[in-house]
Amino acid sequence: MESQARGGTRWRRFGAVMVPSVAATAAIGVALAQGALAASFTVSGQSFKVTTDKLVNEDGFVQYGTVNTTADGKHVPVAVSAFNSATIYNLCQSVVVPTPIGDVTLRLGAGADPDQPVQAENLFIDVAQLDADAEFTNIDIGVPAGGTSKGPDPTGPYDPNSFAQQADKVTLTDVKQTAWATTAGTFKLSGLKLNLHRGNDKQCY
Repeated sequence: MESQARGGTRWRRFGAVMVPSVAATAAIGVALAQGALAASFTVSGQSFKVTTDKLVNEDGFVQYGTVNTTADGKHVPVAVSAFNSATIYNLCQSVVVPTPIGDVTLRLGAGADPDQPVQAENLFIDVAQLDADAEFTNIDIGVPAGGTSKGPDPTGPYDPNSFAQQADKVTLTDVKQTAWATTAGTFKLSGLKLNLHRGNDKQCY
């Protein structure tokens, strides 16, 4: 399939393979001299949940497919969403960790104050599932992954001739997603709150 859309485009609750996403990890700042490296590390084998009221990107986005490798050698297909920068409002991340005393939920929150949102640069997210409202500006759908030009250069194991999309700008609202990994050149979490809860009933959704 080959398709292009010019101008502003709004899609509601579109599938993860076609829609950009946002995720945050408990690592507050990941400083990488050459920018983020999507899928450059072995993932834990445990996905995490993320919600946010809004993500705003105004300087370029790309998305393409790749495969993560877990610590026990399994392969997990993901859609990588890459943003030159992102402003994120009211971020929540949660993961349920098995322990000798039972499941424990690690929950992180940041950017609840709309005047101090989360800020990220060179943000790469490996996502498995996403629900959101999405608005794109000057989106190109069906470009080759190795020929994108509007966002960060794709990294990690990917086929340069495979399907990708890109846009000048994107805004996501009411985001609910499941992700496997996140990397960023810088990640500033204002108003960070980190809590542990017994059981699994304190997840972000």
